Amino acid sequence: MAYRKDEDLEFLSKCSNEDLEPLVEILIKDKDGKTRYTEELTKSKKYMYYSPDHQKYWEDIAAEIQTFGANTIATILRFGKGVTYKEILCDVCKDLKVNFNEKSSTSAIEKNLLDKVYTQAIEELSNEELKKLADAVDIPTINLSHQATVAAVQYALMQMPYFVLQRMLINVIPMTIGRNLLLSRLIGVAAGPIGWALTGAWTAFDLAGAAKRVTVPAVIQVAVLRKKYR
Repeated sequence: MAYRKDEDLEFLSKCSNEDLEPLVEILIKDKDGKTRYTEELTKSKKYMYYSPDHQKYWEDIAAEIQTFGANTIATILRFGKGVTYKEILCDVCKDLKVNFNEKSSTSAIEKNLLDKVYTQAIEELSNEELKKLADAVDIPTINLSHQATVAAVQYALMQMPYFVLQRMLINVIPMTIGRNLLLSRLIGVAAGPIGWALTGAWTAFDLAGAAKRVTVPAVIQVAVLRKKYR
């Protein structure tokens, strides 16, 4: 496993250990908490020496993402190096049927991806749950169709500063609506890295293939982290 210099992953060096922890968990453990057979991160010297001080081996974390996103044979031909993050991001967007332009910036594509995840989570709420969520973000629902309410709530959540969004979705919404599975997915996505890892929001999507079950949550995790650190 070797890190391929990637400007889209360089910001991981600035992330706190707390924020990197869920990303590391996604890379090394499956949904049942068991170590992945295909992971290489825990075998790296830096991981063994520094973990859980994740900042010290952020390049190994980035390399693991790149490697999971690449075909095994192709990785060997690249002398152990994987593909760029943007390639992986685009593949994930295709898998989740996200509307995006490959020529757009990485952050723009990530926004489309997060919009898709938000929308799917919100659309699966019942009318009553959606109304309570709209009330929580101060959106009047009178004369609004279900779809219009979904769009308004999604827009409101995406426009909030990261720390405000995190505090509201963790502390306010659960008390007003409760913690059913679909809402937990929404909270997980919007609340940030810790919430995302705990709720497993990505399971809202039907993923085929072991690699996809790593790259999809990992990419969304990176997208949420970039939103926080940009």
